[in-house]
Amino acid sequence: MTPGAFEYHRPNTVEEALALIERFGDEGKVLAGGHSLVPMMKLRLAEPAHLIDINAVGGLRGIRGEAGAIVIGAATTQSEILNSGMLLEKCPILPEAAAQIADPQVRNCGTIGGNCANGDPGNDDPAIMMVLDASYVLRGPIGERQVSARKFYQGVYTTALEENELLIEIRIPAPAKGAGMAYRKLKRKVGDYAIAAAAAVLSMSGGRCTDAAIAITNVGDTALFVPAAANALQGTPVDATAIAAAAQAVMAAAEPVEDLRGTVEYRTAMAGQMTRQAIASALSRAVGS
Repeated sequence: MTPGAFEYHRPNTVEEALALIERFGDEGKVLAGGHSLVPMMKLRLAEPAHLIDINAVGGLRGIRGEAGAIVIGAATTQSEILNSGMLLEKCPILPEAAAQIADPQVRNCGTIGGNCANGDPGNDDPAIMMVLDASYVLRGPIGERQVSARKFYQGVYTTALEENELLIEIRIPAPAKGAGMAYRKLKRKVGDYAIAAAAAVLSMSGGRCTDAAIAITNVGDTALFVPAAANALQGTPVDATAIAAAAQAVMAAAEPVEDLRGTVEYRTAMAGQMTRQAIASALSRAVGS
């Protein structure tokens, strides 16, 4: 199918983009990489009268370090994430996840902001931003505000982003020195959404877990942050018993629907299995483990 008719706009500044967003309201949609929006338009599941392309907007791309934080522009592509030396050194879960997103053509255009902002439960970055305790910087007509990734997602394609706001950057607290992190994803084929996926970050000291965070992808209406899974690891040596308890907590939290990727029971079980794998990989990477 082909999209319905629309007017195309290409602003050059954030201010111009926000003016267009304010002007057109729910009749306008922001286009970055387009890998979520364009397929929906082709299926007529989305029929915006105005398409606002932000690719020419300056200042929305790039990865930089600040005091105690990593800052990523919303229009930074997945390929740029994958090839960032800073992220490979300081936050390797992001390049690891980027390598599992679709294929090189998609990664060259798809943006981290688009992956985070639209509330698609199948997108990979939301769960990762949750375990990293990231915040989203949202700019609107009256200024900026920050929303925690853990509070941003409200339901399928429903987020804390207001209609007149634009996600401009993502702020990640600098991960603790020696923290181990991993993202594990099960999918049917290249380019598909996950059957289930899990992100894990943990810190070890004296042979025991001092901090942990677990989140899961595509087994609920949104990415799911699972504190009970992290609690099952903290204070333990992250042995088989603790990992099994964390996986059980994830399966209890998961609420997948049956689709072509599998039954509810299968996808729930795979959420547990991906959690086990993510924890084991994070543990192997944690300095001091």
